[in-house]
Amino acid sequence: MTPEDVLQFARERDVKMVDFKFVDVPGTWQHFSVPIRELEENTFIEGKPFDGSSIRGFQTIDESDMLIIPDPDTAIMDPFTAVPTLSLVCNIAHPGPGMHKKPYSRDPRYIALKAEEYLRSSGIADTSYFGPEAEFFIFDNVRFNSANNIQYAEVDSDEAYWNNSRNGSANLGHRLRVKEGYFPVAPNDTLQDVRSEMALILEELGVLVEAQHHEVGGAGQAEIDIRFNTLLKTADNLMLYKYVTKNTARKHGKTVTFMPKPIFGDNGSGMHVHQSLWSGEKPLFYDSEGYAGLSQLARYYVGGLLTHAPALLGIVASTTNSYKRLVPGFEAPVNLVFSKGNRSAAVRIPLTDCPSAKRIEFRPPDPTANPYLAFSALLMAGLDGVRREIDPSEHGYGPVDRDLYHMPEEELREIRSV
Repeated sequence: MTPEDVLQFARERDVKMVDFKFVDVPGTWQHFSVPIRELEENTFIEGKPFDGSSIRGFQTIDESDMLIIPDPDTAIMDPFTAVPTLSLVCNIAHPGPGMHKKPYSRDPRYIALKAEEYLRSSGIADTSYFGPEAEFFIFDNVRFNSANNIQYAEVDSDEAYWNNSRNGSANLGHRLRVKEGYFPVAPNDTLQDVRSEMALILEELGVLVEAQHHEVGGAGQAEIDIRFNTLLKTADNLMLYKYVTKNTARKHGKTVTFMPKPIFGDNGSGMHVHQSLWSGEKPLFYDSEGYAGLSQLARYYVGGLLTHAPALLGIVASTTNSYKRLVPGFEAPVNLVFSKGNRSAAVRIPLTDCPSAKRIEFRPPDPTANPYLAFSALLMAGLDGVRREIDPSEHGYGPVDRDLYHMPEEELREIRSV
C-alpha cells in the first residue's frame, strides 16, 4: 500500500481513530491513538512524536523525544475496537537536528530490516523465509498476588485433570490427563470454537492459517499454525497472532499466556522456527543427494545454528521461565544435534521430497521471544555457518537418527546440550 491507498482504505471504512503500534525491546506491542484527521500522507514521512523514556529498553529521560513512522503496508482494521479504528505498525526514528528521521538502532523492527538487507548484500541468498509454531495456553482463570502478607499464583482450566473432582460442577468427566492433550476431539477438547474464531480473525487480517489444534498440555494448550513468510513480515504476523489470540480469549472471559512453562509437570509452550533461504525462485536448502535432502549450504546453515545455540538462547528463550521448559522429559529440544524427522533433536529436518518445502526447524525457541530479534539472530547465526563453512557433522552435531529422550545415559553424555 501507498500512503494514499491507506487514506482511501480508511475513508471506505469510515475510520474514526488511528492506532499506532510499535514493539519494545522485550517484544511487547505498545500503542497510542489519534483521530483520523491527524493521519495525512505526510505522517508517513514526518511521523508522530512520543516519549521514548517510558518504553522499556529505549531512551533515558534527558533524550526522550522519539518519532514513530507508520508503515503503510501494515494497515488493517482493528477487529477488537468498538470505534472503527485503523491499525498501523510503526518504525522508530530520531527527531533531532542532524538525526531527523534516522532509524533508531534499538528498534527491533529496524534490526529485522537490517538483517534482511544484510542477507541481500551477502551474495548467499536474497530472501529468507520463517515459519514459527507458537504454542500457548488458554486458561479459564488466572489469579496472583505478592503483598506484605501473602504471595501466590494460580492458573485454572476447566479441561485440567485437577478439576475431575471439583465441588459444584455439573459434569466431572471428560478431563484430559497430564500430557494427553494432543489432538483429542470434543468433549475432551472444549476450545475448538475459540481457536477457530482466532484462526478466522487472523485470516480476515491477511495472516494465512494452515491448521489449529489442541496441544499436548491438558490444561487448555493450543497451537495455530500460520503460513511462512519473509523475516519482517513473519515477525509482524506473529505480533498480530498474539494480539488476536489474547483479545479473542478475553472476549470469552479467558486468558491466553505464551509463558513457556506455566504448569509444573506438564508440557511447556515452544515456538519451533522453520527456516529456508532462496535466491530468486530457487530454493537453496534442497539437494536430492544430500542427507535428508539437504544441500551443503543448508548443512552449513545448520552448523551455524548449533554452534551459536547457547548464545542464541539469550534471545530466542529470553525469560527465566524459558529454562523451566528446556529440561529433559517434556519433548523439549535440549540436545545439540540435527536429525531428519526427529523431534528430540534441536534441529529437525522435516521429511519432504519437495524442493520448495525443504527447510530446517530450530526447536529451542519459545514464544516469549521478541520475534524481530529472534528471527534476525537465527538468520545471522545460520549465515555465519555458511560464511565459515561449519559442517555440523565435522563438529560433532550429528546427524543422530535415534530417540534422544531414551538414549542410554553414557551415550547421552557425549552429546552437547543447550
